[in-house]
Amino acid sequence: MDAGLGERVDNAALAGMSGGTMVIQHTALTGTVSNDTANHVVTGDNVIMGSSFAGEAGIPVVIQNSGNNVLIQNATVLNVQFKP
Repeated sequence: MDAGLGERVDNAALAGMSGGTMVIQHTALTGTVSNDTANHVVTGDNVIMGSSFAGEAGIPVVIQNSGNNVLIQNATVLNVQFKP
């Protein structure tokens, strides 16, 4: 027994527990923008180069903004399924 993982479960018990899917996803993005001003501003370009993700690992996320007084909200829902 690994103290960090708890008691082990044998294959027969696991066989009776498999086969179900339960996905619960709740994302609440509640940001606001108000009373903002932007005067005499210059915005830039949104550019993603061909090598932007070189060496990337995991789940890359790109959020771009070339404006002013912008609220950017982002949520990622990841559903992982383990199957034999």
